[in-house]
Amino acid sequence: MKGLSPWALSALLEIKKLQPIQTISESGTCLELRATSDSVWASISAEKLPPIHFRTCYIPSGGILDIQQRRTLKEVILHIESVVGKFEVHIGLSYSTYAILRYSCTFIPSSALFVPFWPREILLQNERNESTKNFGELHSIQRQTRSGIVYLTRPVSGIRMLYFQNLTSLSGYCDQTGTSLSGVVGGKLPEIGLSLPQSLEKPLIAGTPVILSDAYVCIKPGCNDFGDQASDYLNMLTEVYTLLPKPKTQYRPWPKITRDGLKDLIENPGCWSRVSGNSYLNAYLCDYDTPPEIMVQLAVLLPLLDYSKWSGEKLNVTETIKKGLSAFYSKKLKSLVRWHPGAEDKLKGDEEQKKTMVMDSWYLHHPLLNLSRLALDGDNQAKELFLESIGFAIKVAHKFKYEWPVFYKMDTLEVIKAETEPGKGGEQDVAGLYAHVMIQAYELTGKKKFLDEATTAADKLFNGGDDIMYQANNTAFAAGALLRLHKVTKQERYLLLSYRCLASIFQNVQLWDCNYGYAKNYPTFFALFPLSDAPYTAAYEEQEVFCAFHDYLTNASDLDILPSVKLLCGEYIRYLTDRAPFYYPPMLPGEMLSDEVKTGEVERDLWIALEDIHDGMEKSGSVGQEVYGAGNAFGILPRHYIRLDNEPFMIFVDGPFSEVEKSKSSVAFKMIGHAAMSYQVKIVYQETHSSTSANFHIKTNDQAPLRILNKKSGIHARVNGDQKIKISWTR
Repeated sequence: MKGLSPWALSALLEIKKLQPIQTISESGTCLELRATSDSVWASISAEKLPPIHFRTCYIPSGGILDIQQRRTLKEVILHIESVVGKFEVHIGLSYSTYAILRYSCTFIPSSALFVPFWPREILLQNERNESTKNFGELHSIQRQTRSGIVYLTRPVSGIRMLYFQNLTSLSGYCDQTGTSLSGVVGGKLPEIGLSLPQSLEKPLIAGTPVILSDAYVCIKPGCNDFGDQASDYLNMLTEVYTLLPKPKTQYRPWPKITRDGLKDLIENPGCWSRVSGNSYLNAYLCDYDTPPEIMVQLAVLLPLLDYSKWSGEKLNVTETIKKGLSAFYSKKLKSLVRWHPGAEDKLKGDEEQKKTMVMDSWYLHHPLLNLSRLALDGDNQAKELFLESIGFAIKVAHKFKYEWPVFYKMDTLEVIKAETEPGKGGEQDVAGLYAHVMIQAYELTGKKKFLDEATTAADKLFNGGDDIMYQANNTAFAAGALLRLHKVTKQERYLLLSYRCLASIFQNVQLWDCNYGYAKNYPTFFALFPLSDAPYTAAYEEQEVFCAFHDYLTNASDLDILPSVKLLCGEYIRYLTDRAPFYYPPMLPGEMLSDEVKTGEVERDLWIALEDIHDGMEKSGSVGQEVYGAGNAFGILPRHYIRLDNEPFMIFVDGPFSEVEKSKSSVAFKMIGHAAMSYQVKIVYQETHSSTSANFHIKTNDQAPLRILNKKSGIHARVNGDQKIKISWTR
């Protein structure tokens, strides 16, 4: 049942009575500003539809003494004197593809000020000017420390709205008050948006400016067809993203990070266990109480092989891992199993999945996907294991009618846990992961039955809701599978369904930099959370999504996909190359690492990634150091560094690229990110060659003039996406 708070009811009555102090019109959209007893409201309406009201400034307890206003070509600026302090409010309306409302509020307290309550920013009004009917449908709000987003549709009036609160700007408030921005954007219709966290122990500092709101609102009227909300969400998010001030990225020395990580992975005994004469990777450092898992072995093996192929370096550790894979195959079930059969007696049943024969649905398919990749690359052992296990995967899919539960027993197919939450269904993105496995089987064998399985699973996913994501990496694999199905079948709906997968992923990111607490020590912009309800970001899922986005953009290079998909995927990739080193404990101050660890141990000098990076008000590493996250570096280095034979340098590119062509004194490649985005290109010398003896030039396919890259130390240049780049050098 919907209702109103006293603050909202009073505001609606005042707004209705008061005349605007300013009116701005832009391309059929009207913005009216009103000053009530305790707030300044911006009411926006389009095509004579009922307005949506935005509280651009809240003055606690009223007490407005004076308002001065000034209008420029782009915005209205208000200076407000009040009993509690001074406010400066900027409000602007523009129109490109969408109507964009932009407002911010800066506050200077007149004295130290506690904040026991803060009302929501947005108040909806319905078609009949009443307050409790037809407000619309909330599709997405902020969860924990993800982006400060509200995505709303109003079917009766045909409006879609994306509200984005730039939480980076609000970090100063939290720094002063010792609070967190977790879950501050939310609410229930008709009162939604930002509500600042309570500060009851640490006040705002007198005389110190602090930003209380920094909002971007994207509005699309005239939406009579509500079937393709995912595409609109991606497009509207991109519109806001291009306007958003973004942190600068820095070059990180991935060659050294990779060498350090490889050494620690191979040499540290905490990464390994012995079972039946073979060595197996632990899931977590020093976790000897849990049997080895097939997913862990393959999740590290594939990135190691990527690195080995890129570097030309033969790694004995890959043969060690391969040697133990066949032990996970059950002749009785004719399938791979999750836990090593020779160590199942270690399972204590203290968690739902830590029992003999219990399978987490995605754990069956993820190893099969990696085995199929090996098989397609010519590995006969992987091909045999894959084809021997594929029948069981199909049997499970048929049993559950392509709707997988969370946990089930492999021997009986009895459901142990059906839903993630009551009414939410099971692991919905497994249908896409299964489709990916089946497409790989089709490519490996040419048998149409596998393609039929892929399309059946995809169709089941298509008939589900928009909340597809269970686990981010699997949802990204699903998006890639659907893109490939679109290319094979020429059916547009699979492409649109891939966008739905991507939209669910981009609802699960942190598009703000947490500049308070411990997070002052590491970047968080564009961080990705592993699960829809996870309270932290994780290296393993981030690295796999990163690789999946690379594959998606490469596979889509000959298609006319949404520009917003190119932009968002490319930007996630770019920011991960900057953020990912901060999963390693040596990159972090010791005081921010948790003293209590759930699984195994944390060694602070070891280049093995932490499982968990938390909000700035919390310590990190409480889950453990994930050995299966070792693919972090081995996945990044081959995708962002171009090795050159007989040269003492490499070329680093922080955005996605493909079609690399090398010659004796030049290299050419194609940037596959969005044309509006700028990417860094850098000449990186090996440690034994610190000075340059070459002159570098860069040229783009738009016939831009040659630009000198290096001064004295192989400096970098910036290039845009969606163009061909040629770098040449002379001595």
